[in-house]
Amino acid sequence: MAKAIKLELKDVEITTDDIPGWVVNSWNGVTVALDITLTEQLKEEGIARELVNRIQNIRKDLDYEVTDRIGVLIQHHDLIAPAVLNNLDYICAETLAGSLELKPLLNAGEAVNVEVDENVETLILITKLN
Repeated sequence: MAKAIKLELKDVEITTDDIPGWVVNSWNGVTVALDITLTEQLKEEGIARELVNRIQNIRKDLDYEVTDRIGVLIQHHDLIAPAVLNNLDYICAETLAGSLELKPLLNAGEAVNVEVDENVETLILITKLN
């Protein structure tokens, strides 16, 4: 049978040493440790959020209403495609996109060049749907 042991503050030592992959900080008697490991899923979600932001900015520049349904074409980029495919419903819901397609090549004269991540650019073309 387990025996109960009472620990008091004088019995323990709390340190704020960094743990690999974590950031640890203390303030006013509270210690917080955050896991800062970036998984592929988290990276893809970040790219999806950036795409939503860029699409919304293009919508604004075209004077589309916030409620207008749009069609979205994104030029394929190997570093963006998985994020688009794995977060398609999210991107479409946030931008009111009735359609979203990855295309091998877009016309640079019609599409808008956007930076989605460090050193990752692509072209986006949006159109208002009826």
